[in-house]
Amino acid sequence: MTMQTGVPYVQTIHHDTGLVSFTLPKLGPVPIPPPPPPVGVGPSSVPMPTTGPTGWKLVFSEDFTTPASVFPGTFDGSMKYSGGPYSSRWWTNPPGWKDTSGAGSYEYTNLSVANSCLTIRLATVGGVVQVACPQPLLNGPNTEGSGSLYGRYDVCFKADGGLNWFKTAFLLWPDNEVWADGEIDFPEGDLGGTINGYVHNITGNPGANVLAVGTGIPYILWHVATIEWTAAGVTFILDGKTIGTTATSPHVSMHWNLQCETDGGAPNSNVAGNVYVDWVAIYSPV
Repeated sequence: MTMQTGVPYVQTIHHDTGLVSFTLPKLGPVPIPPPPPPVGVGPSSVPMPTTGPTGWKLVFSEDFTTPASVFPGTFDGSMKYSGGPYSSRWWTNPPGWKDTSGAGSYEYTNLSVANSCLTIRLATVGGVVQVACPQPLLNGPNTEGSGSLYGRYDVCFKADGGLNWFKTAFLLWPDNEVWADGEIDFPEGDLGGTINGYVHNITGNPGANVLAVGTGIPYILWHVATIEWTAAGVTFILDGKTIGTTATSPHVSMHWNLQCETDGGAPNSNVAGNVYVDWVAIYSPV
């Protein structure tokens, strides 16, 4: 027998007591599962770049395809990590170091990799507000604090909702640790709020900003944030759209930190959640 999808079908059969008719239920269309994401695409569904855009050469990328229960490995009690699949390519601020506000303590056991994604857990554990600051090792193993002069930096990220008083300040920071030589922050903002970007003054008070942009866009959806830093200036790009630019440009080597910290003070002890990083890519000027 044949049936037309979605149309009731009347079937008559013989029975010992005579003919019996019944109606089969109406069949709906057969659901078609969505296609799997392309190979190499993580939870954001945004593929990691494999080449640089015009004017840039890809020099570092990380898609977090290898699971790791603790990222980036085992801490040696000093400044080194070892044994993990990422320990030669990543570093993170050691446990016990304080964040900018002093309310958060950096940790590394709250960093893990699964499902092609780096997860940064932000929470109060045993009375300690745990934060984290992973850093890609652009110049190879054991080169923490070493970056480059100029570059483009892409990060694909999102955060859980409700993480008030935790923030990101993904930033370029001078290798020489002299704040007056520069600071570039994007994305920066309270995770319960929206994404901002800042370029600090390099000709006077470094606490002042020569560029401050607000996007009004929350952290709870996947985004790709880009810093373009050249001798001519700094540009912020969010999801392919330029949101701010300045001719002020730091002229010293700087390294990139994916800093997640407290936003000026300790959050309520019941505030907890994750920042997710699907991939990162770093480029040098051609």
